[in-house]
Amino acid sequence: MSILKEGKAVGLCSDHAGYQLKCIIEGYLESQGVVAKDFGTNSEESCDYPDFAHPCAAAVEAGMVYPAIAMCGSGNGIAMTLNKHQGVRAAICWTVELAKLARAHNDANVLVLPARFIPAEEALAIVDAFLATPFDGGRHERRVAKIPVQ
Repeated sequence: MSILKEGKAVGLCSDHAGYQLKCIIEGYLESQGVVAKDFGTNSEESCDYPDFAHPCAAAVEAGMVYPAIAMCGSGNGIAMTLNKHQGVRAAICWTVELAKLARAHNDANVLVLPARFIPAEEALAIVDAFLATPFDGGRHERRVAKIPVQ
């Protein structure tokens, strides 16, 4: 099973620290026949992660992309920025198990990777797990429903 939705691209964004990993993931997705929409950055030149996280998050909220994958050095800054958006549930994952739990229990719609702390091979395994794991629903649905600020 896959959480990919027909006709939807997977959103991608990073800052300079995540740029190399973003390129690797984009190439991997394309090799699997998955369309990606890249919100930047487009180099390793120092830049500010919010400049790329906000447009990606807005596209998730608007239903233009689903899901999204984001990365910065630690994953923290870009995750904080993404999670400022009402329709976004961004989860920092550095293991396959965390990616599965983020999807199954939290219905995460953005995977955040700490680019400076995981090798590319592990990142691709995390991406696969995230994209393959459905939301469990049930008791978790009630909890996820309480996340948006009323």
